[in-house]
Amino acid sequence: MRPKVAVLFKMKRKPTEELKKYADVEFIIYPSVEKLKERIGEFDGLIVSPLNPIPREVIERAKRLKVISCHSAGYDHVDVEAATERGIYVTKVSGWLSEAVAEFAVGLTIALLRKIAYTDRLMRRGEWESHAMIWSGFKEVETVYGKKVGVLGMGAIGKAIARRMKAMGTEILYWSRSRKEDIEDEAGAVYRALEDVLKESDIVILALPATPETYHTINEERIKLLEGKYLINIGRGTLVDEKAVVKAIEEGKLKGYASDVFEKEPVQEHELFKHEWETVLTPHYAGLSKEAMEDMGFQAVKNVLSVFRGKVPETLVNREVLKIRPPERMKML
Repeated sequence: MRPKVAVLFKMKRKPTEELKKYADVEFIIYPSVEKLKERIGEFDGLIVSPLNPIPREVIERAKRLKVISCHSAGYDHVDVEAATERGIYVTKVSGWLSEAVAEFAVGLTIALLRKIAYTDRLMRRGEWESHAMIWSGFKEVETVYGKKVGVLGMGAIGKAIARRMKAMGTEILYWSRSRKEDIEDEAGAVYRALEDVLKESDIVILALPATPETYHTINEERIKLLEGKYLINIGRGTLVDEKAVVKAIEEGKLKGYASDVFEKEPVQEHELFKHEWETVLTPHYAGLSKEAMEDMGFQAVKNVLSVFRGKVPETLVNREVLKIRPPERMKML
């Protein structure tokens, strides 16, 4: 019997065609948790986007499920502990995604320091002369060139950011769980303690995953170290205490904040919205490029098929699951 796979978002056509060669595929576009609880027992595999929460209550009803393939580098929307307990493999992707997100991080940084989004809004309102106010020095517009850029998290995305920022004439400082000598050699990145990165950098970019250890990495105490600096978040919303960020902006201590991710998504209203000069805010789409989406689709499909073939995917998140359900027991193809 062919495996049955549910795709919970609009995955690109070519990866979908590849999956259909080996499995029966059903699209259930952004189902509610209640809807998913009703249907989850029918499937051997899931492919999910970051906007598809897969909590314990869903996983506990997954009688046939062997693999949850995340169409993203992050996997905090999946209850990995619950999946592991039930012997379900959880996988992620990288590749083109890392390059797309890194490019977006640089774009956010430039937009924040050069006020591109802000002045675009003025232009569309017919306020051409508003540039005179900016030129007069009422507000600062700065270059990225010549700055010290601190990167927290030096995985694939962090390294891609460091390469781009180095090419823009910046000095790279970083903190990660371990030193990364390859990026030190390639981009001249200098390893520092986390607090030292915050103290010494002009711009801090967050590229950490969401884990219990990284929750509110930027909290009320650490944000004091960012006075007169810029903060950019393309990791996960939970890395930042947003109330502390709002307070720092209102008190004039944080020069600016740009983020593609938020503590609670989707976002309809937010205190940050009123701070147009100091912020650039985007709706969690840093990885959303044609090239990255297609590449992620193929990787997500590859991960599902690897599990069905009794193999261990390279990007398996919960490796402890191998002791509960060895790969040979997962074979369906």
